[in-house]
Amino acid sequence: MEFIYQFVWIIPFLPFLTSILIGSNLFFFPKSTKSLRYIWAILSISVLFIVMTFSFIILWQQFINNTIHQYLWSWIFDKQIDFKIGFLIDPLTSIMLVLITTVGVLVMIYSDSYMSHDQGYVRFFAYLSLFTASMLGLVLSPNLIQIYIFWELVGMCSYLLIGFWFTRPSAANACQKAFITNRIGDFGLLLGILGFYWITGSFEFETLFKRFNELLINHEVNLYFASLCALLLFLGPIAKSAQFPLHVWLPDAMEGPTPISALIHAATMVAAGIFLIARLFPLFQALPYIMNIISWIGAITALLGATIALAQKDLKKGLAYSTMSQLGYMMLALGIGSYQAGLFHLITHAYSKALLFLGSGSVIHSMESIVGYSPNKCQNMAFMGGLRKFMPITGITFLIGTFSLCGIPPFACFWSKDAIITDSWLYFSGLGWISWITAGLTAFYMFRIYFLTFEGYLRANSNEVSSISLSIWGDLQSNNKKLEFISKKLNNKFDNSFEIDEHNDKKEFLEKGKYLYPKESDNKILFTSIILTLPTSFIGFLGAPFPQGQAGFDLLSQCLYPISKNYSEITSGNWSEFLLNATNSLSIVILGIFIASILYGPISFFPQNLEKNFEFLLQKNLNPFISFIYNWSYFRGYIDFYYDMVFIKGTRLLAQFVSFFDEWIIDGIVNGFGILISYGGESTKYLEGGRISSYLFGLILGIFLLLSSAMS
Repeated sequence: MEFIYQFVWIIPFLPFLTSILIGSNLFFFPKSTKSLRYIWAILSISVLFIVMTFSFIILWQQFINNTIHQYLWSWIFDKQIDFKIGFLIDPLTSIMLVLITTVGVLVMIYSDSYMSHDQGYVRFFAYLSLFTASMLGLVLSPNLIQIYIFWELVGMCSYLLIGFWFTRPSAANACQKAFITNRIGDFGLLLGILGFYWITGSFEFETLFKRFNELLINHEVNLYFASLCALLLFLGPIAKSAQFPLHVWLPDAMEGPTPISALIHAATMVAAGIFLIARLFPLFQALPYIMNIISWIGAITALLGATIALAQKDLKKGLAYSTMSQLGYMMLALGIGSYQAGLFHLITHAYSKALLFLGSGSVIHSMESIVGYSPNKCQNMAFMGGLRKFMPITGITFLIGTFSLCGIPPFACFWSKDAIITDSWLYFSGLGWISWITAGLTAFYMFRIYFLTFEGYLRANSNEVSSISLSIWGDLQSNNKKLEFISKKLNNKFDNSFEIDEHNDKKEFLEKGKYLYPKESDNKILFTSIILTLPTSFIGFLGAPFPQGQAGFDLLSQCLYPISKNYSEITSGNWSEFLLNATNSLSIVILGIFIASILYGPISFFPQNLEKNFEFLLQKNLNPFISFIYNWSYFRGYIDFYYDMVFIKGTRLLAQFVSFFDEWIIDGIVNGFGILISYGGESTKYLEGGRISSYLFGLILGIFLLLSSAMS
């Protein structure tokens, strides 16, 4: 069935055509298009479902016949340059196609309900289709030029979707921040592409890898220049996949609609950077120093994202920093040569994080009916609590996603994260320690998010909620009240006699109650969450060792390898060794969950002692370490502050200095000569008296002086 590969071009073409069709009708026939809004949604979902089916067929063909197919057409032909376009189908491409389309279809179904009351409903689906088409085109690209084109399209779509509610100043600023930050990385990527074209004379992947290796073997290339070009290439994935230090755009991107947050954080924009490193893996692997840089950037990003997520109050921003940390894991794995583990974690994390973000959107929608449409309230976990009682399906699915992301067996992320931690220990103990500690922090902040959101008691109806401040210890502080843990029930000052009776029918209670309470989301939202629990729970078994005791990732080893197979993969051992390594990683995960349960869980251990001691430390200011951790996490590691001081305010000061220099120095010199000449002419006119005798006297005097000077 190789003839199927000849029609792969329809995969990015169909959603792109759908986007153009919706956009054109919205531009020329706005009223009729908006009146038929659900037809356009059905069209977008149907087209992407067809593309998803086609992607599954291609993946199945790759499992059966594991070969690489490449189709190219000349685009710009010249005597010296031949630019080609086409598509490349290999195991990495087929897996990414399935990942993008499955998450994309579920996000579109989810968006049909989530955005149903939004005025930009039709425009949103046009952007979604274009975003999906751009990512599909990127993963099918056979050369660096075509990748760069779709890379920029992905960045443009992210700008449009993050700033979808552009009337909000925060959303407008967030999309600009994301766009500018990514332009820094994209400029480096462009320079790197041109540098390697200068070295090898080709943009095609196989030709580029082959020629570059030959030049290295024959010592015909400047190693420093090649390393510089590789670093510039790496700058693109640093920005796109939110690696330190260009990660600052990712949490602000939460200003966009929640379905976009799910799509960006799961299968499109941030996945593009990891995909590019995987696609160019043979190129980076030939430069060991660059691989070390990649691994350490990934390790720093993983640890930084985990520490910042510890004290975030915003539900979506907490998940955003979680994404940043997990992307660091993937980059770390690729940097140490653990190609299969890194890509496997990309797959498992995509489904888990999509489930978590869709669950957070369900929560936010329900909270909007209580606290209003302000993101500062409906996304603030200080207003939540006890939502599992009102939203049981959302709570259970969110908990499954939390289990997976923490690395609890047998859920998906356990298998991939455990492999990364094990390979990090084998590669270098320092990286092993970082990945191990990050796993514990991940378990802590994810269960903190779950407990604050779904356990305890609903805090939105309390008149004290405006003064509530969540500390890293999980307390609820008010200005004039003693510390109270979340596990305790807040007194409702509006009506102390009104309490929740869990034995009564919940619907009847909500109708008779004095206050508003959240409700479970509709069937479309619940359907997508339930479907996502399936890969979140079971897809990790693809990475389990075979019963024969062979190395891990046997089921994936046939479909996860670079174009050039000449690489050294760090692999885990047999089942006994696998269980030993899993015990190592699970120990820190269990510790993180245990601490989160003590401080945030519905049943806290030793609450009185912790409360008393912590209050004493706060009063006596004897907790510098705890204060440092909390402030570091809450203020995002102070990185945004210093960026604002150095780059934003520094740029403004530089602009003011340049303006002053231009106005008073450059213009001052020009204007000074003009003023001097003007005053000279003004003073000269007074010498003109109109008397010929005066003119003759001056002429004779001048001639006399000239002759005197000449004779002397």
